Amino acid sequence: TRFLLGGLVLIPFAALELRSKRARPARFTPALWGLVALLCTAFFAGSILQQYGLALTSVTNSGFLTALYVLFVPLIAFLAMRAKPHPIIYVGAPLALVGIFYLNGGRFEDFRFGDLLVVTSAVFWGGHVFLLGLLSRETALPVALSAFTFVVVGVACLALAAGFEPDGFSGLGEVWPQVLYTGILSTALAFTLQAVAQQYVPSANAAIVLSAESLFAALGGALLLGERLSPVGYAGAALIFVAILVVEAVPALRARRAAAGT
Repeated sequence: TRFLLGGLVLIPFAALELRSKRARPARFTPALWGLVALLCTAFFAGSILQQYGLALTSVTNSGFLTALYVLFVPLIAFLAMRAKPHPIIYVGAPLALVGIFYLNGGRFEDFRFGDLLVVTSAVFWGGHVFLLGLLSRETALPVALSAFTFVVVGVACLALAAGFEPDGFSGLGEVWPQVLYTGILSTALAFTLQAVAQQYVPSANAAIVLSAESLFAALGGALLLGERLSPVGYAGAALIFVAILVVEAVPALRARRAAAGT
């Protein structure tokens, strides 16, 4: 429901984007549509596997294992395009992963079937980040791309729910505020901003920046729910912050020095 709502909200903005950039159908080759189909598949599979995995594992394990996409993104980029990430990624990605581990309490509970589902979802999320960056740059239509993806995945999720959880729609009336929030803000706004930003940021860097999601989740829990981080949690938050600074600042500083030296 949230994905379909997010897609419907974006349709007017996607139409404006298509009109302003005068997108031509000839640009959308069969190969490009194939990549869009892969993007939709990665988004759908990542979402479904993560949701089912959450029901079968602990929050601690899920929070850490989902973040494995930080490692999967550069791996997928290398396998798909032989694209080698900036060397600083080899420092930033492990830093972010260790930070998320500590932010989740610095422990890992018994490995369960749900954990396998979450790890598999992280592979698809890694594919989504890689493909989103590739297609956002290729099409220069991040809003239209997001709207199309959300509508397709939303319809697929509704069909899946109707087939396997027909009684699940009965409780929607009680959670409409949450559906509106996740559909408009968490989906339409957040994912579209990600698509816009990934036109300019390498996918491996974007994955590390996106790992700050865990950091903001902890901050939101502290501000809205009165939760408190342990000293280990604060150490994890600091590591994530350092990882983001490293992958963004070091390449920029090197480029500036190189430009100054020429």
